Amino acid sequence: MHIGIPKESSATETRVAATPETVKKLVGQGHQVVVGQSAGLASSFTDDMYATAGARISDDADALGAEIVLKVHSPTALELGKMKSGSVLVGMLDPFNIANSARLASAGITAFSLEAAPRTTRAQSLDVLSSQANIAGYKAVLVAANLYPRFMPMLMTAAGTVKAARVLILGAGVAGLQAIATAKRLGAVTEASDVRPAVKEQIESLGAKFLEVPYETDEERDAAQGVGGYARPMPASWLHRQSALVHERAKQADIIITTALIPGRDAPTLLSAETVRAMKPGSVVVDLAAGRGPVVDANTGRRGGNCPLTEPDRVVSCNGVQVCGYTSLAAMVAADASSLYARNLFDFLKLIVTKEGTLNIDPADDIVAATLLARDGEITRKAA
Repeated sequence: MHIGIPKESSATETRVAATPETVKKLVGQGHQVVVGQSAGLASSFTDDMYATAGARISDDADALGAEIVLKVHSPTALELGKMKSGSVLVGMLDPFNIANSARLASAGITAFSLEAAPRTTRAQSLDVLSSQANIAGYKAVLVAANLYPRFMPMLMTAAGTVKAARVLILGAGVAGLQAIATAKRLGAVTEASDVRPAVKEQIESLGAKFLEVPYETDEERDAAQGVGGYARPMPASWLHRQSALVHERAKQADIIITTALIPGRDAPTLLSAETVRAMKPGSVVVDLAAGRGPVVDANTGRRGGNCPLTEPDRVVSCNGVQVCGYTSLAAMVAADASSLYARNLFDFLKLIVTKEGTLNIDPADDIVAATLLARDGEITRKAA
């Protein structure tokens, strides 16, 4: 197969969809790989490294014209115009965005969005959400530590004792658990909250305190179980009690990291503006759901995140509290993020490309069926 890896066109995207490691494996399987010039440079992979791995270095138009195109994000209109009808596109394509799926379908693209892969043991090696969320959770703590005007660990010095920072993490999925582990490694006193009772043991195993909000109805208990490894929207009654608990804990926290996302829905509000205003001056909030929450400004269409004060890709101040809304935290660790992502894509290709090097899309395969967005001019996956 002819496989293309173009350079990502977004100014804030530093990741690349293939690394010299995965290119070497693809070439070893008999594929022809073309890499766009400087496609991996922001991830510390030079053109010479790709060439040594067996790739041909060319322009992005050449890479986009391949039979199989590997990308981080969905192509722009300009990029889509350079792709061939009938070609295969694999990447993080926003499976809940029907307009984007329709755009790909109308171009005759067979598109696979790996965010839609099922949360099963068989799909773990190609779970792009987990591989990138793991990095985002790690980087969120480092960003918070950089913004925080004090030490993270407790220090005993001749000039006196410095207290350890208190870190509150809301949401204990992949990103949240990595944030807990990283905060503990930096010496912070850490506590965490999540709607799912099943994560209590994981939180405590990492050395954090679990903030438990009791369930009072069967509806609350059922919603808390989640579905497919993801959290579900919780009833208003439970959210009200959680909000009250978070408000009290937030007033004591030095750093809060929010990580809650629900596939296909607006990110839930976990940290109200009133709660942020009640926090200590010098405190820091890092919102991993920045730009994916409800619309908070009808005039501009700006979305918040888990906090309505969050502004995408900005750090804003509220009563001395810094609220960070970086939307590309994984891309801030570009080399490792690209390496993990490229391995995810490499493993996915095993499902649609035979050992003989021919394309074989099997709709009976649960992973293939779940990730297939568009084929033969039709949208194959409907939004939830």
